[in-house]
Amino acid sequence: MESIHMHGIRVAESLQQTLGGFEKSLLWMSWIGDPKASFFIYFPVTYFLSRKIGISVLWITVLTEWLNLTFKWLLFGERPFWWIHESGVYSEQQMPKLKQFYSSCETGPGSPSGHAMITGAAWWVMMTTLSAFIYDRTRSSMAKNAPIVLYFVMLLAIGISRIFILAHFPHQVLAGIFTGAALGFLLGRYIPENIKLIHYVTTSVGLLLGALGLYWGLHYIGVNVSWTILLATKWCAKPEWIRLDTAPFSSLSRDTGALLGLGLALSSPVYSRLQAWKMTWKLKMICIVLSVLIIEIVDHVPLSKHSSMLFYLLFYLKNALVPVLVTVIIPWIVHSIFVTQHSQKQQ
Repeated sequence: MESIHMHGIRVAESLQQTLGGFEKSLLWMSWIGDPKASFFIYFPVTYFLSRKIGISVLWITVLTEWLNLTFKWLLFGERPFWWIHESGVYSEQQMPKLKQFYSSCETGPGSPSGHAMITGAAWWVMMTTLSAFIYDRTRSSMAKNAPIVLYFVMLLAIGISRIFILAHFPHQVLAGIFTGAALGFLLGRYIPENIKLIHYVTTSVGLLLGALGLYWGLHYIGVNVSWTILLATKWCAKPEWIRLDTAPFSSLSRDTGALLGLGLALSSPVYSRLQAWKMTWKLKMICIVLSVLIIEIVDHVPLSKHSSMLFYLLFYLKNALVPVLVTVIIPWIVHSIFVTQHSQKQQ
């Protein structure tokens, strides 16, 4: 692996030298590929455009991020920003001149890339839906293929951004892209739209226990699963760039919380009553804007970091709230303001 890692460092060095002027654009690409965006942006947007596709996006995102977490624990992937110091390959005089960024210092293992894998899976169902929609309207094979081309171009741009900021090696990005596309294809065939709450609860608990079982199993056989946190803390350029929300257990809290929240929301009587309401495009856009804004506000509420257990619990509850906001609370508010009041005025 040493030669693969050295080649990856050369690629990162070349990218920083040639694309340094596009730093802001690359950081933005890394941001839109953040797994968090699939929960906080792509899910609410797709949900109000198509309830079925929105639920599928969240379902696929949860399962893919959970699989990404387990893959990372098993594959022990290095990250460039610490590997150049820990590998012993470079002397102090030969050390590559590479720049770290705020997004560089993730604390989990690096393989496969979560940005490429999780976003690739979530975007797959969005891409195929858009492709089918365009073909139905145009009957043009060329137009139908445009979303497919855009899908891979965007994933490649996200991958380049992750290499640029030293978060991943090229082979980790490629593994993430292909794995994400494959999972999007496989998981997109099943949409948990009409299943009972107990299935969401058992799936959420199963994911939690499965990950904890793997963690403690590796710990039992002598594997230090937290090895990457120590390295990230040691070699990150700025201590404030180390964030607890990038830790593996934050991903687990997000996945299990969001899944439980989705189950509770879809099983609520308010959600059932809202199904009879046919939203106009204007009201759909209002719901999308409100959802993204309110979720952004919720995301910026600071969580206690005095105890990691308390942080993970609050992080779990925050992510469980997101599906409830999108599928129940915000549609109910919009319906109450724009539909109920309008009906009362007409009377």
